[in-house]
Amino acid sequence: MTLPKVAMTPHAKAIGRSLRIYHAPGRAAALDQFYRRFLSPCMLAFDIGAHVGDRTAAFRRLGARVVAVEPQPSCVRLLRHLFGRDPGVTCLASLVGAADGTGTLFVNRRNPTISTASQDFMQAADGARGWEGERWDQRLDCPVTTLDALIRAHGRPDFIKIDVEGYEAAVLAGLSATPPALSFEFTTIQRDVALTCLQRLTALGYRAFNACLGETMVFAHPAPLSAQAMADWITALPHAANSGDVYASLDPGLLADDQAGPDSGSAG
Repeated sequence: MTLPKVAMTPHAKAIGRSLRIYHAPGRAAALDQFYRRFLSPCMLAFDIGAHVGDRTAAFRRLGARVVAVEPQPSCVRLLRHLFGRDPGVTCLASLVGAADGTGTLFVNRRNPTISTASQDFMQAADGARGWEGERWDQRLDCPVTTLDALIRAHGRPDFIKIDVEGYEAAVLAGLSATPPALSFEFTTIQRDVALTCLQRLTALGYRAFNACLGETMVFAHPAPLSAQAMADWITALPHAANSGDVYASLDPGLLADDQAGPDSGSAG
């Protein structure tokens, strides 16, 4: 993939940094290896919080169609540059939340990876160890859609990836269907959001969960956990763990990993 050159304003430099990190040489193979358990040709994926498109690119390499949703104008422009000629990718400029309408995106122009629609997320980051100096210095009014609305418009996805900086519970509140598999990001500054997400997914019928820490793309547990065991594991993580992604699947076999770390209790 050829990455575009961008003007070097501070915000553009930050987007460029994200491009170098998330499209780094060798990273594509790790993403493809991990996500092929969930996606294959002709399947459909939703990339909610697509940012600079590394997951969208991985899903396309696996042959899946992708609906990529991103509210930041600079990232939307980048996504359309990268995928605008690909009929298998639909790029939408929007927030995703609990109900259709409008909302506010708080942009961190020096670190756009953590731009958010959640004021609680910003409050949790304020003064937290490892989050010093972060500033959300721009507000943008954005349209808000829901996962249910996206499903009505584009079909039921086989996999949904959700990475929206503390807004994950709001996104899942707008979902009434039960796709085969999905993931949501969590942080150790907002463990309560992760627990709310687990409760919502349990109500939707999911019983098997696993997780990856950071960007490791390796399951932390060799076998899937129950929702309660996953909640206990997240609660017990050290603050320095910082973030990760929880995966839920209707097929527990998709959440087993021979390369995983020590188990913490399997799904029942």
